[in-house]
Amino acid sequence: MEGDDETSGPMIDEIYANGGDDGNRNRRPISSGDQLDIEAYASLYTGRTKIARLLFIADHCEKNSTMELEALRMAYDEIKKGENTQLLREVVQKIDGRLGPNYGMDAAWCSTVDRRAEQRKEKLENELNAYKTNLIKESIRMGYNDFGDFYYAHGQLGDAFKNYVRTRDYCTTSKHIIHMCMSAILVSIEMGQFTHVTSYVSKAEQTPEALDQITGAKLRCAAGLANLEAKKYKLAARKFLETAPELGSNYNDVIAPQDVATYGGLCALATFDRAELKNKVIDNHVFRNFLELVPEVRELINDFYSSHYASCLEYLGNLKTNLLLDIHLHDHVETLYDQIRHKALIQYTHPFVSVDLRMMANAFKTTIAGLEKELEALITDNQIQARIDSHNKILYARHADQRNATFQRVLESGREFDRDVRSMLLRSNLIKHDYNLKTSRKL
Repeated sequence: MEGDDETSGPMIDEIYANGGDDGNRNRRPISSGDQLDIEAYASLYTGRTKIARLLFIADHCEKNSTMELEALRMAYDEIKKGENTQLLREVVQKIDGRLGPNYGMDAAWCSTVDRRAEQRKEKLENELNAYKTNLIKESIRMGYNDFGDFYYAHGQLGDAFKNYVRTRDYCTTSKHIIHMCMSAILVSIEMGQFTHVTSYVSKAEQTPEALDQITGAKLRCAAGLANLEAKKYKLAARKFLETAPELGSNYNDVIAPQDVATYGGLCALATFDRAELKNKVIDNHVFRNFLELVPEVRELINDFYSSHYASCLEYLGNLKTNLLLDIHLHDHVETLYDQIRHKALIQYTHPFVSVDLRMMANAFKTTIAGLEKELEALITDNQIQARIDSHNKILYARHADQRNATFQRVLESGREFDRDVRSMLLRSNLIKHDYNLKTSRKL
């Protein structure tokens, strides 16, 4: 490599060490992501999201039947704690007798729950009708809210959403409006309707009373998930980074603190420049509380900023298997990984006039041919200003010729000055010789 100045020497040595002899550097242990501890993972969540995440894992690890059955077993046990008989039937069908007689169809339980649900529904209808007759706004609001809770518990999310939204007409305080918005957000996330999530987050934030820390943190997380789903990764990163540590385990029916660190860290890494990464992530004392929960994400961010790209990419490679089993991140892993890798390639080449592709391929743990294809794509997209010497395997940077650019600007200024002077001379001569066209008046 040939640097722009002498100060790049230590950086070259650092990159050589990172790409070449890793034994000379005190490496931190990299945890393997080959096998997800489902029990520990599921313990981070409660309610419907716990079941949804377990079923998502079961559906996306077909090659690992042990993991699939473990996820289905835990989902079955969790469903039996609630009242969603339809979901139990679906899980029993997926288990298909592979877990023995204890995890088969429990018709007696389903019958009991359904009968109790009918009685509960009838009672709620009678109470709501009585409230409407008496025109008591607060009682009507609570009646619709109870109906929303009832439908949510039984997995009828559409009906639950409608009843939660109906409470809006009977809200009399800001606290009531926030409660309605949080309920609507919860159901909308479960249904995957993230446009509703964005809308109700905005409504909650516009309430006249100041939000408490926990509610504010919940809204930041919900907005982050909505932006993540919309592939607005930079906005998602900002929302997760703004999440207050008071969140704790208060939103486990939607997201865990570990998810905030992972989602926020990866989105920031893919979209932030070096200055933003330093100021908003690494030096962010609030977000550091979340990063401490996921050391792998913390270390890969620090490695990326320190130009230890081989270590950073190794962390990412080990995390990938588990991230592909995440219900919210699954569809975005490949895109985020590509953006992070492209940023690493761009940052690696930026300080230098020339780069040895053999050394660079070693640093990024790839082949020279594969590296050339990646660099060609970045050069074509105008993300790297360089050209490749395929014979000697060297990348040459195309730095702008400042001397030539300056001359071109001077010449252009001269041409503009000449044109302006000629225009002024022409106008002055026309005025001097009284050669002006008078507008003919209409009679």
